[in-house]
Amino acid sequence: MKMFRQMYWTHSRTLLFILFAFFLVILTAPLLAPYDPLQINMNERLLKPSAEHFFGTDYLGRDLFSRILAGGQVTVGTSILVLGIVLLIGVPLGMFSGFVGGRFDRYLMRIIDAFLAFPDFIVAIVLSGILGPGMLNLIFAIVVAKWGSYVRLVRSTVLSEREKDYILMAVVNGLSTFQIIRKHLLPHVVGNVFVLATLDLGKIILLIASLSYIGLGAQPPTPEWGAMLNESTPYFHTSPYLMFILGIAIMFTVLVSNLAGDVLRDRFDVKG
Repeated sequence: MKMFRQMYWTHSRTLLFILFAFFLVILTAPLLAPYDPLQINMNERLLKPSAEHFFGTDYLGRDLFSRILAGGQVTVGTSILVLGIVLLIGVPLGMFSGFVGGRFDRYLMRIIDAFLAFPDFIVAIVLSGILGPGMLNLIFAIVVAKWGSYVRLVRSTVLSEREKDYILMAVVNGLSTFQIIRKHLLPHVVGNVFVLATLDLGKIILLIASLSYIGLGAQPPTPEWGAMLNESTPYFHTSPYLMFILGIAIMFTVLVSNLAGDVLRDRFDVKG
């Protein structure tokens, strides 16, 4: 059993290290890219992978390796931005709703039930279609699709804690609502939220790539993985490596994010 636990935590640390290394590569993409991702060279269009161009070139002669690095910054960076906004909205609302309750809680839950009645992708694609293409509209659409699940998670955690003796003692001792939330409830919420955010990162990356693929997200010439997949579709039969390499990049990112989320869920003993 001891050997099994050691192997498990070694495996877990390896996954977290891979995730950290991947995000470090994305962060330093401008330093690692050998070419300008926007530079067009029609004399080198659709070149196969080689020592000069590691992943080959696209239909405009742009270096695919450089564009994947830059596209990772857009796709993953936008996903992290969306998560940050969702957390800034969902965590305070969920904590206030769960602790204070009353009419505010009832009305807020009815609104969230209406949003959660539809899959995230449906809400995001409808809003993106109404607002029009563009990354700002895409960010807004995904935030609207995602915020409710975080409010509900935080609220359920607060509801399970607020009737416990240590919370009642804090109320008797005269602590304000803000002090009770900050000192006593927030530490119980952080683990659950962190795990959900890690698991959600892969889903948001897929959402951004999917909506950009159908033209509702990043617009050319911005390098973004979904938009780049869309640009490569006409050349699938002649240059399949264009879509294959991009698909691997998206799949690897989502897979590592989900595995890291599973590790953190076991670490924080989060159920569900």
